[in-house]
Amino acid sequence: MLGLENVLIKPLLTEKTSKETESFNRYAFVVNTKANKNQIKSAVEKFFDVKVVSVRTSVLPGKTKRAGRGYKKSSASKKAYVQLQDGQKIEFFKGI
Repeated sequence: MLGLENVLIKPLLTEKTSKETESFNRYAFVVNTKANKNQIKSAVEKFFDVKVVSVRTSVLPGKTKRAGRGYKKSSASKKAYVQLQDGQKIEFFKGI
């Protein structure tokens, strides 16, 4: 079982996720590939002190790339889209 400090890797800050944050109060994170939805929900609620309504996940397979004569494969990753209750938000750049 994963510890809660090992579940969240980093927030995913892109143009698409910024639009989802403004429209639906939904934030995106890159998470550990072995983490399940319950662990992700608990980690976000603990570290950011917010109430999570729902969690959606997607697994991205690794890509194959050429390296000289051979091929290399990058590792797979997992994204989690976390929707918060109305009126709550996460400040990623607090105090900067």
